[in-house]
Amino acid sequence: MQQDETLHDGRIVRGEDPLNLEMPFSSLDQFITPTEAFYVRTHFPIPKIDKRDWRLRVEGNVEKPFELGYEDLLRMQSRTIAVTLECAGNNRNFLEPKVKGVQWGLGAVGTAEWTGVPLSMLLDRAEVKPEAREVILEGADGGGLEEPKRPSGKVQFARSIPLAKARTDVLLAYQMNGNDLPPQHGFPLRAIVPGWYAMASIKWLQRIIVTDRPFSGYYQTLDYAFWKRRGDIAELAPLTEMQIKAEIARPAEGEIVPANSYMRVHGAAWTSDGEITKVELSTDGGVNWNEVNLIDKPIPNAWRRWEHQWRTPSVAGKQTLIARATDSRGRTQPVEHDPDRGTYMINHLLPIEVEVK
Repeated sequence: MQQDETLHDGRIVRGEDPLNLEMPFSSLDQFITPTEAFYVRTHFPIPKIDKRDWRLRVEGNVEKPFELGYEDLLRMQSRTIAVTLECAGNNRNFLEPKVKGVQWGLGAVGTAEWTGVPLSMLLDRAEVKPEAREVILEGADGGGLEEPKRPSGKVQFARSIPLAKARTDVLLAYQMNGNDLPPQHGFPLRAIVPGWYAMASIKWLQRIIVTDRPFSGYYQTLDYAFWKRRGDIAELAPLTEMQIKAEIARPAEGEIVPANSYMRVHGAAWTSDGEITKVELSTDGGVNWNEVNLIDKPIPNAWRRWEHQWRTPSVAGKQTLIARATDSRGRTQPVEHDPDRGTYMINHLLPIEVEVK
């Protein structure tokens, strides 16, 4: 962490209006990220919602549209799952040349236990029509946009997911780590879409719209999208699954480490629709690699922490550390960032330089 970074309750301030806070990744020390350390990503002012007045509407291509209140949700059968959420722009300040957007370092990611109601239960109650294909999730947050390619007036933050995904594992969470969702994390209700970048895990959820056609809202097409190649044609496609990645928590960038001694190098790795099976570490800039020890048991769509005892060189100087992950589907990290991904899906190898003294 750079010395000139401003802190807010121990988190790095990446924006104040709207509020964007990053967990210093060097503080990673447990599987579950404490709520007070979890990163915060907002696009608009945080809505002030009274749970007594709040309603969730389920509508669209359904036979029985309905709405329910907060207490109605609490009476439904619930489940708790551990899920890693990562901002789609995490690691953006590693890109060269520098690009627009929130300049996240390593810490726009975290793992929490989320408690709520499976989205499938609400879809079953609404009786989805046969022609339905997607489910739009709409938040209560919204406002005007400053980007050149924007609609006029107010825009609500909304994203869609395929109906199959919505029925499989999406959770409508009202608790985070055993307590009510804090306002900055979506109180009273947020979607949790396991394995997908967190822009899909809509906060302050107020509407669920079942549709028979692809959703083409602003945050589905013009933002949170990337160029997907089909032969010579490049088409914009919405961001979906998180890409495999390993990050080093300690030592941190620029840290001074003692020469000729043992130091614990540790971090976390994650993937989507699979499990991390191997993490390797290079302490010489990628020339040689050693497999490290995986700490946590594999949990679908949750990170695995890892560690390695590094015997530091006896000679003073700069050393470059790099971690890379492999998952159960044989995927590993690319060496360089794919420019078609723009400022998103940043999962190339991220060198950390330290000084041995």
